[in-house]
Amino acid sequence: MEAATAAEFVVESPDVVYGPEAIEAQYEYRTTHVSREGGILKVHPTSTRFTFRTTQQVPRLGVMLVGWGGNNGSTLTAAVLANRLRLSWPTRTGRKEANYYGSLTQAGTVSLGLDAEGQEVHVPFRALLPMVAPDNLVFDGWDISSLNLAQAMRRAQVLDWGLQEQLWPHMEVLHPRPSVYMPEFIAANQGARADNLIPGTRAQQLDQIRKDIRDFRSSKGLDKVIVLWTANTERFCDVVPGRNDTAENLLRTIEVGEEVSPSTLFAVASILEGCAFLNGSPQNTLVPGALELAWQHRVFVGGDDFKTGQTKVKSVLVDFLIGSGLKTMSIVSYNHLGNNDGQNLSAPSQFRSKEVSKSSVVDDMVLSNPVLYAPGEEPDHCVVIKYVPYVGDSKRALDEYTSELMLGGTNTLVLHNTCEDSLLAAPIMLDLVLLTELCQRVSFHTDADPEPQGFHPVLALLGFLFKAPLVPPGSPVVNALFRQRSCIENILRACLGLPPQNHMLLEHKMERPDPALKSMGPTACPMPCKKPPVPAASTGCTGDANGHPQDEAPHTPTT
Repeated sequence: MEAATAAEFVVESPDVVYGPEAIEAQYEYRTTHVSREGGILKVHPTSTRFTFRTTQQVPRLGVMLVGWGGNNGSTLTAAVLANRLRLSWPTRTGRKEANYYGSLTQAGTVSLGLDAEGQEVHVPFRALLPMVAPDNLVFDGWDISSLNLAQAMRRAQVLDWGLQEQLWPHMEVLHPRPSVYMPEFIAANQGARADNLIPGTRAQQLDQIRKDIRDFRSSKGLDKVIVLWTANTERFCDVVPGRNDTAENLLRTIEVGEEVSPSTLFAVASILEGCAFLNGSPQNTLVPGALELAWQHRVFVGGDDFKTGQTKVKSVLVDFLIGSGLKTMSIVSYNHLGNNDGQNLSAPSQFRSKEVSKSSVVDDMVLSNPVLYAPGEEPDHCVVIKYVPYVGDSKRALDEYTSELMLGGTNTLVLHNTCEDSLLAAPIMLDLVLLTELCQRVSFHTDADPEPQGFHPVLALLGFLFKAPLVPPGSPVVNALFRQRSCIENILRACLGLPPQNHMLLEHKMERPDPALKSMGPTACPMPCKKPPVPAASTGCTGDANGHPQDEAPHTPTT
C-alpha cells in the first residue's frame, strides 16, 4: 500500500477535461429503485449521466465564528496560526509540531486505484479537488465575553503553555465583536461571561450582525464568508405556526420582537448576506422558516452538533454490531466534562437539546435490519452528561453496549474514551468550512435536465461531521460513519469522472484475470503468496501485520 507524497495527479480519460477555469467530468451515476408488486420486491437498476463542473479558482475565504472566544473558537484560531507560523514547542514527552491531525481533508487519504504491482495508491483527501488551504483562512467572530483571543485561549486551558506563550502576541490583537445574549435560551451560569452585547431590538440586532459580516468581508478583501455557530447549546425553540414555520413569518417575528433564538438570528443574518451558515450545537437553530429562507436565497446551511468523540465511536460500533448480525438491545452512554460547555449543559433544558442529538445516532442502523428488529422495536438508549470542573476540556466517556447472540446468549462491550474535546472539534470545524466552500464551486446537470444546478441548500453531504445530520425533506438520514465518509469521497470522485470506491478488488479474486484487468495488477498466483517474515518489535512482540506469528518462543516444560 503506497501513500503518495505528491498531492498532484491528473485523471487521463476522455470524460474529464481540465480547463483554465474549471474541471469538467462526465459521470455515470448507477443506482437501483425498488418497487413492491404482489408481495415481491422488484429491483430496477438505473443509470443517469451527469456532467460535473468544478471551478478551479480558490477564493480568499473568511470564517466568522459565533462564540469565537469559547474553547472551540479559540482552539481553531490557535491551530491555524500555529500551522501558519510553523510553530513547535516542548512538552514532557518531547517536542511537538503544529499539524492538522483529526481533519478529514488535511490528514485523511483516499485511494486512487491500483498500480502496476497491484498495490493501492493513496493521496491526501485535499488533493482530490482544489480546496482552500487552511493556513490562508481569515478569522473573525462574535462572543458575549469581551476577552481577547489570547485571554480566551488561556481561560480554555486546552493548549500546552509553551504553545500559548508563542501564540499570545498573535492572538491578543484579535477581539470578538459584541454578540446576542438572551438568558432564557442558555444556562443561568453563563451570565457572568456576558459583558460584550449587541443592544437593541431583535430587528436591530439582526441589522448589526449583517453589518458585521459586510464589514469583515470588505475590510479584509474577502471573496466569501462562512458563518459557523460554535457558541453555547441553547434550549430547543418551539416551532409555532405563524411564528417560525415559514420564511415570511420568521422575518416578521424578528421585526416585531417575538421569540427567536440567538442562533436562529445569526442564521437569518448569514442567509440574507449570502453566507453559508453551519450549526455546531444541538439545538434546532434551523427552524422551518430558516430552511425556507435558505432555499429562497440558494444559500447553504448545515447542522447539527459537531460529531467528535463518544457519538462518533457510537456511529461506528453500532454499525459494526448490527452489521455483524448482533441484536444490540441496550446502549448506555455516560460522560462528564469540566469546560464551559459542560457547565452550560448542567441546566436541564440545555441538556435536553444535547440528549436528543446524541440519542438519534443509531436510528438508521436499527431500521436497516428488519431481520433483527420488528417495526417500532429499538434498543434502550440512555445518555447521561455531568459537569465535573476539575477535568476541564478532557471529557470522559463511558459506554456499555449489550447485544443478543444466538441461542439466548448476550455480549456486552464496555468502553472508556478520554476525549480532548476542543482538539477534536477544531479540525471538524475546519473540514466543515473547507467542504462547504468547495461545494459552492461545484455545479452539475444531467442529460435529461441540461440546466446547471448546485447541491440542495441543506448540505447533507456534511453528515459525516454532525451528530444529528440535517437533510433535505424526504431524504433518508444516514448516521453510520463510514457510509457518511464514502458519500463525501464518492461525490468528490464523481467530480473527476472516477467510479465510486467499492472495495471489491475483483482483479485479485479471480482464477484467471480478465485481459482488461491485467494491466491493473499482477497475474494470478497458483499458490498463496506469503509475506516475508517481520522482525520482532522492540516491545518483544512477534508477528506480521495480520498478527500471524513468525517465531515461536521455545517451549519450557513445567514441573
